[in-house]
Amino acid sequence: MSRVLEVAGLAKSFGGIHAVSDVSFTLDAGELLALIGPNGAGKTTCFNMLMGQLKPNAGTIRLLGRDIAGMAPRRIWRLGVGRTFQITATFGSMSVRENVQMALLSHHNRLLSLFADAGRQYREEAMELLALVGMAEQAERACGVLAYGDLKRVELAVALANAPKLLLMDEPTAGMAPRERVGLMELTASIVKQRGISVLFTEHDMDVVFGHADRVLVLNRGRLLAEGTPAAVRDNPLVQETYLGSGAMFAGEAS
Repeated sequence: MSRVLEVAGLAKSFGGIHAVSDVSFTLDAGELLALIGPNGAGKTTCFNMLMGQLKPNAGTIRLLGRDIAGMAPRRIWRLGVGRTFQITATFGSMSVRENVQMALLSHHNRLLSLFADAGRQYREEAMELLALVGMAEQAERACGVLAYGDLKRVELAVALANAPKLLLMDEPTAGMAPRERVGLMELTASIVKQRGISVLFTEHDMDVVFGHADRVLVLNRGRLLAEGTPAAVRDNPLVQETYLGSGAMFAGEAS
């Protein structure tokens, strides 16, 4: 596999609080890597540094060999990093297709022609992405009337519009019913394997983590506590002790 992401010595402090300290990991093409940890472990801070919302105090973030640490989010997005959010970010008054077309227009740097003929541009490409995530039949519906699970699929199509090499997914199944969670992660895993996309995702549902991740990173108080296969992390006594002591989190009782 080709190495897509290399993070070394990543650190971020806010005043005297060390949110992330000396975090290092790698991610290969087509790999799903889960980033888990208790609330306040530093997961969101890591995500925000990878996407450019925060500038690291120390460390390197290499995307296909290029250091992107401290770059503006739009530059990072243009280099091939996509992101989905815990709370879906779509335009409710626009159709499903138009939401994806907007992302394609931005990717192709055509937003200046938005008010001229936006409805005709990249229509076929948008429909292909919607078919990929199982939303083609709902292409003309307004996003504001969709069920939450369907919105998550639309958001995935939008995130794929810039042909990402790396996809960051912040709690992709949050707010979804159990069956919807499984369906979305199975779909995501199929797409990333097919297209060779690397995925780093945070998730509180341990069934999702251990059922779909290739590897798992565990953060605690900003530091990397453990790394390995789902089975190895599940059985790690230190990980179990750090979470709840009883290991209840790994039985679907995460908060």
